[in-house]
Amino acid sequence: MKIAIVGYGKMGHMVEVAAQQRGIEVGLRLDELNNAHYEGITAKNFSGIDVAIDFSIPSAAVQNIVRIASLGVNLVVGTTGWQDQMEHVKSVVAGREIGMVWSPNYSVGVNAFFHIVSEAAKLLSTEPAYEAWAWEIHHSAKKDAPSGTMLKLIEEMKQAGYHRNIDVASNRAGAIAGTHEIGFDSPADTITLRHTARSREGFAQGAVKAAEWINGKKGFYEFADILFGK
Repeated sequence: MKIAIVGYGKMGHMVEVAAQQRGIEVGLRLDELNNAHYEGITAKNFSGIDVAIDFSIPSAAVQNIVRIASLGVNLVVGTTGWQDQMEHVKSVVAGREIGMVWSPNYSVGVNAFFHIVSEAAKLLSTEPAYEAWAWEIHHSAKKDAPSGTMLKLIEEMKQAGYHRNIDVASNRAGAIAGTHEIGFDSPADTITLRHTARSREGFAQGAVKAAEWINGKKGFYEFADILFGK
């Protein structure tokens, strides 16, 4: 199996290490030096590439996806901040008959956290005394706020039936890998659910796991589909 890494920053380097640990060859690395205007996404460069893993930037993600899909190469996308174009991306994946895995977070623990938060929101959706908040903090270099993970948590709560207001706050500072907190408060008590990442290595390992899974498959999937058969 051979992969391309699109977005060769800190996450891209971690993906490379995780891939090599699993015996996967990295055949192509694209960053702002060789793909600033998508000039690196060519049939020649992607010859022999099975899956591209994208951890680039929000402004480039959709064009990266569209252009790589046009080459018939499967994708794993971890870049966030472009979800308003999700339906367009899904149509591209279907039209090109490729496979793509999407997730705002490739941590196994975070994807379990999505389920835990969803269940809590469902249980409290009919209890109006419980008001909700959502808070997250990431390293200062993270581009989007709220994070894609936070937006996914809020989406899970709403889909579970919690339609009351959710007060959302985001902070960016230092080198924090990522902390997400969902809380419910009533006059009687408080429930706090929190996930804290110790490093971003887990995200890279999950992305490589997704690449192995999507290799040779077609269709649009979320990482939770792989983990839990959703």
